[in-house]
Amino acid sequence: MNGTARAPILLYDGVCGVCNGAIRAILRFDHRGTLRFAALDSDVARDIIARHPHLEGLDSVVFVRNPNQPDEAVSTETAALLEVADYLGGYWKLARAARVVPGFIRDRLYAAFAAVRYHVGGKYDACPIPAPEVRSRFLDASYG
Repeated sequence: MNGTARAPILLYDGVCGVCNGAIRAILRFDHRGTLRFAALDSDVARDIIARHPHLEGLDSVVFVRNPNQPDEAVSTETAALLEVADYLGGYWKLARAARVVPGFIRDRLYAAFAAVRYHVGGKYDACPIPAPEVRSRFLDASYG
C-alpha cells in the first residue's frame, strides 16, 4: 500500500472564503505535500460521513486519519485544526498549547466564528478551482 492511500484528508466548506484561505495557507506550509482535501458536499465527504454517522449534518472542518482503513478516525472543529497543526509540524506544533483550553470551550469559540465566517471572508457561488500544481490533492473534483 502506498503512502498516498493512507494520507490524511481534510474536509472543508468549499464555498467559504475563510476556509479556502486556510486551505491555501495549509498548501503553502505542507512540506510533505500529502494532505488531501475534499469539500463537505463532495462524494468523498459523503462516503466518509456514511462511515461516521455522527458527522451527519455537521458543518465543520473534519480531519480524517487513515482514510478507508480499518483504523480510520475523524476529528472535528478545533480538534481537527489541532490535527492540521500537528501534521504541518514545525512552528505549527506550538498550537498544541491550545489543548490546555477544554475542548468544549474551544469548540464554542469555533462555532461562534463559524456562524459569521461568510460575513468575515465571503462566500463563493461554487468551490474555487485549485491551482494546477495542487489540483491532484483535491479529491472528487471535476476540474476539466
